[in-house]
Amino acid sequence: MQKPASYPAICLLAFTLAMLPGCASLSGQNENESSAPDTESPQQQASDVVTPEARYGDFEPDVLYQLLAAEIAAQRGHYNITLANYLQAARQSRDVGVVTRAMRIAQSLNVDQALQEMAALWLELEPENLQPHRIATIQAIKNGDLKTALDHMETIMNQGEDADFDSLAAMAAGLPESQQKELLELYRQLAERHPDSAEIDYSIALLLKITGEPEQALARVDNLLERQPDFQPAIVLRGDLLYQTGQPGQALDYLTTHTRRFPENRPMGTLYARMLVSEGELQAAQDEFHRILERYPDDDNLRLSHALVALDNDQPELARSELERLLERGRHSNQASYYLGRLEEDAGNADDAIDYYHSVSQGDLFFPALARASALQADTGRLDDALAHLQRLRDQRPQQAERLWLLETNLLLEQDMPEPALTTVNQALTRFPANVELRYARAMLLDSEGKTDRAIQDLEAILEQQPDNAVTLNALGYILTTSTDRLEEARGYIEEALRLDPDNPAILDSLGWVLFRQGDTEGALHYLSQAWESYPDPEVAAHYGEALWVTGNREQARLIWEQGLEQAPDHGILRETIDRLTAGSDE
Repeated sequence: MQKPASYPAICLLAFTLAMLPGCASLSGQNENESSAPDTESPQQQASDVVTPEARYGDFEPDVLYQLLAAEIAAQRGHYNITLANYLQAARQSRDVGVVTRAMRIAQSLNVDQALQEMAALWLELEPENLQPHRIATIQAIKNGDLKTALDHMETIMNQGEDADFDSLAAMAAGLPESQQKELLELYRQLAERHPDSAEIDYSIALLLKITGEPEQALARVDNLLERQPDFQPAIVLRGDLLYQTGQPGQALDYLTTHTRRFPENRPMGTLYARMLVSEGELQAAQDEFHRILERYPDDDNLRLSHALVALDNDQPELARSELERLLERGRHSNQASYYLGRLEEDAGNADDAIDYYHSVSQGDLFFPALARASALQADTGRLDDALAHLQRLRDQRPQQAERLWLLETNLLLEQDMPEPALTTVNQALTRFPANVELRYARAMLLDSEGKTDRAIQDLEAILEQQPDNAVTLNALGYILTTSTDRLEEARGYIEEALRLDPDNPAILDSLGWVLFRQGDTEGALHYLSQAWESYPDPEVAAHYGEALWVTGNREQARLIWEQGLEQAPDHGILRETIDRLTAGSDE
């Protein structure tokens, strides 16, 4: 039952609503507001969800009370109350103006349930209006209801508007495999209903690429480009697919041609430049990034790429100029600071490098920057400053404390301070006993100090937590091989590591060495030669050379050892092996 209200009271409410700064336009007419999310804060958006000019429909008193309560709540910053009252008013009035206001507030506050409800109500009132279809599409995607999303998108397309099929296809890269396949099938059904849609064909090709079928994707794109040779998204995708299917020369030739046909196409030029980087064509890549930047000087992503290519291309001044410009603009500040630190370090300016590295406050480069800053401080006689900084960071960033302890341990090891490093890692493990990286670091440190039994205990403790940890399996097998007679057990650990990581040269070396110690020189040479071919490390040189030496291939052994010594003339294991085997030799 509605509240009784006198005519003067209703007029007063209407007058009050009209005077409120945030008052809604409450007519039943659609005002065609944008459904795109705002970039303002929710408070700003919720307090400005309406236009100053107000027009009113013929509302019941209950609805007017709800709207008045909503506006008063908005003025006081109680936006959830504002939304609740607008939702109730929309349900009761079924007025499009109220519904759109409720939806706008729900968008501002990111309340998905309210958005879904209002989109459904709006579609009941105006089934042909595209705005609620677009909003319903977004909500269906969030709920994983891909069929409903595509149904709304098809309705949009049928009215001659852009349905963004390609955007949904691109988003599929972040979906589970089952949903990717579901989406691909739904798009194929769409293509049957709309066989002339280039956007749908392009989306199917993109989904085929995402689902790991690049050859089929390429065939689909080729068919599309036969019909529409100037469809630029398909040209970009074809270049990408050519490269992905092992045709880099064709991909580069293709994109060379089409970046000149469509010089304003930023994604095409960017893809071409990145391919050039992958192929080692650094100057050409740098030239291409420069060309695109001239057209899009405010694209900070391009500028960062240009700087990094210049860095790799040994043009430090160009890299410095681009990175400093990014800092001035306040964009990509962490990356710019890190690479400016590298430039200063390469130039021998340790203090400036440290300052830049310390400016990196977050992101993937935070710990690499901190490690370099700490090492530079230690190398310039300020190890205590570096350690104090790490301690402060542990206090300030407790969620990163474990990695900070590990960084300190590694710093001390780099400074050839094994006892302080052991003290540090012991303290860290007291606080974080389940941390695998810290325990592994301690195991390696204990092994290097000849405390084999304790190292084995740590590695076994890791395997209790992570039985499929290939690195730990290999380390345990190798320590057992070099420091004990438990060769069969060692071989078992190493073979399991190789099963988990079959191309790892360190594991290949370990397996070759345990076979050698077991007397299987033929099997040993098989694995050691593979390890040396993929990773010509001095320790691998020691093992491979010894196996060659004892089988009579002494000249080849000497060649391998020489190559190992070129990398590390004072390598202990390699030197010991050469001296032991060649002592008293006439060769």
